[in-house]
Amino acid sequence: MNINIGKMFTNRALLSPQLEAFVGDGYRFTYAQANERINQFAHYLLQEALLQPGDRIALLSKNNEHLAGAVFAAAKIGAVAVPLNWRLQAPELVYILNNCGAKALLYDGEFGSVVQELRAQTKIQTFLRKGGSGADPDYELTLKGFSPEELHGTGGGEDPLIIMYTSGTTGRPKGAVLSHENLFWATLGITHTLDWRYRDRFLSVAPMFHIGGLAPVITNVHAGCTTVFMPDFDPVRVWQTVAQEKIQFMMTVPVMLGFMLKVLDKSKTDLSSLRHIVCGGSMVSSELINAYQSLGIAVENVYGITEYGGAVCFWMPEMGENKKKSVGKPVFHGQIKIAGVETGKELPAGEVGEIWCCGPQVFKGYWNNPEGTENALNDGWYRSGDLGMKDAEGFIYVVDRLKDMIISGGENIYPAELEAVISRHAGVADVAVVGVPDDKWGEIPRAYVVKKEGAVLAENDIIEVCRQNLAGYKCVKEVFFIDALPRNASGKVLKTSLKQRTSAAG
Repeated sequence: MNINIGKMFTNRALLSPQLEAFVGDGYRFTYAQANERINQFAHYLLQEALLQPGDRIALLSKNNEHLAGAVFAAAKIGAVAVPLNWRLQAPELVYILNNCGAKALLYDGEFGSVVQELRAQTKIQTFLRKGGSGADPDYELTLKGFSPEELHGTGGGEDPLIIMYTSGTTGRPKGAVLSHENLFWATLGITHTLDWRYRDRFLSVAPMFHIGGLAPVITNVHAGCTTVFMPDFDPVRVWQTVAQEKIQFMMTVPVMLGFMLKVLDKSKTDLSSLRHIVCGGSMVSSELINAYQSLGIAVENVYGITEYGGAVCFWMPEMGENKKKSVGKPVFHGQIKIAGVETGKELPAGEVGEIWCCGPQVFKGYWNNPEGTENALNDGWYRSGDLGMKDAEGFIYVVDRLKDMIISGGENIYPAELEAVISRHAGVADVAVVGVPDDKWGEIPRAYVVKKEGAVLAENDIIEVCRQNLAGYKCVKEVFFIDALPRNASGKVLKTSLKQRTSAAG
């Protein structure tokens, strides 16, 4: 049987027609209702937008049922959905739209002014607006003109379903192509690893233009869960929604968890439904994990990769406190090995090398980028570009990004190790370490530090804390104090941006 993610929604609607599928501001749709809307949109894409199998539809939308529905509608007709990062500027979006060759664009009305800039610079033929005002047809009115009848599905299996553009922390974003099979196996990997139950209610607040936001929504359909959409992250509203909608679990990044903790008023918020929170994008601190544990909420650390359909590893509390600094073990149906950076051969436990992933989740390659694809894939294994280590019990530890590693005087220095030491200083709110060119050593580590409010810190304070905890060659040699670190939507520090500041700063 050819697996089709759109057909998966059809099957869920048949099995669980009265179960709530999508909930959000002003709407509640059961699986039967949501499936009819998806069918209407699929008929529109075929009859009005004239999309053929393999054509791309771009989606410029915040987390919402019409964004999720568009993905499943595209799946049903064999088209390819391209979720766009709505935080990008028009020139960045133009690059992505032209790179993927999108024929249609569904967008939220609030992005109307950006869309105006895109028209003349792309080859998009069909524009559809959800909400707001403007000349483009309105999504809701348009749906009413098309049949809710089930379509005869086309495509699936190894055919592309999603092009997910990477965050571009190291340059131009690349379009990772994920097939129906990739995402089918990704959902199985999650549900066979985590406590993901039928009829659970999931809060979708991590942006769906990242795989960590999109994959859980597809997983919810597979498992028979309700997705409650939150278009904008508001920590107070998160807690209110958890209480009102009886949310069992959600996906976050560490920055979100921190903000949520600051606004929590235990006496006014009913947290009894919330069992667990998946958190990824960067390492989750022990302090955050412990704080939520004290509230009776388990925090599970996920190590995820776009090119792997989402989750690669999970650490869960039952794996033990002593493994809290790991990212746990590979998802079910997945494999990981630590390979020598130069040799590609598997390294023994305890040695640092590049993390390689294998399994049916591994993506098909980068869109229109054979060189990037060839560099990323090796005999079925995906080369993550992350440095890591596997211990004797099979737990995976992420050491740093391979591209971030600093080579100083022939010695390897991992910025993450320095950042962990510096962040323990009482006056430090945030820190990032990058390598900068040096005539004598080749590269030296420089720290960018955000002070806590009211803290008095000098460069030497940061250098001294390194000297007390690290070998001399590892210590940062320069410290710059800045107001905030540049981050992308998933919370990752944009070190390329810091390096550009480096050159400007001299």
